[in-house]
Amino acid sequence: MPTYQYRCPSCGHEFEKFEKITAKTRPKCPQCDTRAERMISGGAGLLFKGSGFYITDYKKPGKEKPAEGEKPAKPEKPDKKKPSTPSSSGAE
Repeated sequence: MPTYQYRCPSCGHEFEKFEKITAKTRPKCPQCDTRAERMISGGAGLLFKGSGFYITDYKKPGKEKPAEGEKPAKPEKPDKKKPSTPSSSGAE
């Protein structure tokens, strides 16, 4: 949901409102209770705040690296080899 900037036409108070794009009603000014007008803004773009994003931030639980010297346990797969059959040319 985006943040929109509004300005009150009667008192001039400017404020921001975090609302859905599909919102039909205009918010009321928190100071004088008049319907506010949406201001046109260029947007802030994409902002990254904090120490950063790391691959470990969104790691799925249960998938851990094996310790050094250990081999990861692999499930054994049954051998599904088909017996080879001689191909016939169709002329018998």
